[in-house]
Amino acid sequence: MPQDTSILQTGSTASAPLDQSLLDGLAELAVRVGVNLQPQQDLVLSAPVSALPLARAIARAAYRAGGGLVTPLVTDKEMTLARFEHGADAGFDRAAGWLYEGMAKAFEGGAARLALVGEDPMLLSAQDPANVGRANRANARAYSPALAAIAGFHINWSIISCPTEDWAQRMFPDLPARDAVARLAQAIRLTARLDQPDPVAAWATHNAELARRCKMLNEARFDALHFHAPGTDLTVGLADGHAWLGGATEARNGVRCNPNIPTEEVFTTPHAARTEGYVRATKPLSHQGTLLEEIEMRFEGGRAVSARAARGQDVLREMLATDEGAARLGEVALVPHSSPVSQTGVLYFNTLFDENAASHIAMGQCYASCFENGAGLSKAEIAARGGNESLIHVDWMIGSDMMDVDGIHTGAEPVALMRKGEWVRG
Repeated sequence: MPQDTSILQTGSTASAPLDQSLLDGLAELAVRVGVNLQPQQDLVLSAPVSALPLARAIARAAYRAGGGLVTPLVTDKEMTLARFEHGADAGFDRAAGWLYEGMAKAFEGGAARLALVGEDPMLLSAQDPANVGRANRANARAYSPALAAIAGFHINWSIISCPTEDWAQRMFPDLPARDAVARLAQAIRLTARLDQPDPVAAWATHNAELARRCKMLNEARFDALHFHAPGTDLTVGLADGHAWLGGATEARNGVRCNPNIPTEEVFTTPHAARTEGYVRATKPLSHQGTLLEEIEMRFEGGRAVSARAARGQDVLREMLATDEGAARLGEVALVPHSSPVSQTGVLYFNTLFDENAASHIAMGQCYASCFENGAGLSKAEIAARGGNESLIHVDWMIGSDMMDVDGIHTGAEPVALMRKGEWVRG
């Protein structure tokens, strides 16, 4: 993607070092808007080593806010690479289940969860995709006790990003490291609304707008959505009793949090058996260290019956073969083409950002929270309503400035929701 079309500017601003004010601003946002940490509530904080400056700022902000114990979990790229370069073959089918059981116990005890991202998204690009896939499947299985508390919104949780050198140089390979980091920092500042006089108030306004769109969609009770654009003619049936969410969400513990910063989407649960047609990706997908480009899929009876990628075909095939639910949809999301993330004009190699630049669908696990009274539903009840189950949840982007989206009521005329990637209703 041509960088000169971006709203991110080079020059004196891009040459500025990563200053403490940005780290402190992100930390306050993470604690007050992201997890909305409560008095004496413990926090489980994960981060790559490269994001330690932000992790430290978050710990200070959490304690200043009256939070309980902050427990950091840190990963290191060199240790990660050592496993794939020197580890025994059998080791790729193992994961630290004891660690995730401990995290699940912390969540049962009321702890909040905050994840920092900033590692090189293509760190494992030179490693054997089969081993990467095995390790990820083992990790997903082991992580499931802790993930259940997150996916089911039993706790308040959030994800926020740190502008690290590894990530910045992946995005801007032609820039010196200092300038690349500054440019990524500027993008994060803009998309996190830290450029506003009062970022917390700006997020309150943004959350209210997303809530208004969710209200419109929930009142409309569409049976399906129809997406039409070059290379796409896709009808996504919606799960029975589905609910639209977006922006701030109230967890089952009563705390209202923003799971993703940034976020521009409203999303819900498709019916696992009711997607038909074909669809083409509008952005590359960074997955397990591989860049999947020009993804195309065709669905019948809710299942992807054919899938191809101009690059990363083997990784795509392995992803869809993870389990029975991996080739079915677990999420559908609407994002305007004019979103701040889209307007930066860059590929982030990071789904947290790239999914907020375009409408998207996700293969795999659905969110229990995206059902009416979802907190009280069992797995069997969710499945009966059409909710999908899988070890994976992989978002990929299908929206653009040529995408039209209609809401479908069975036996009635379509209702225009988006034209050329922008909202026309609600």
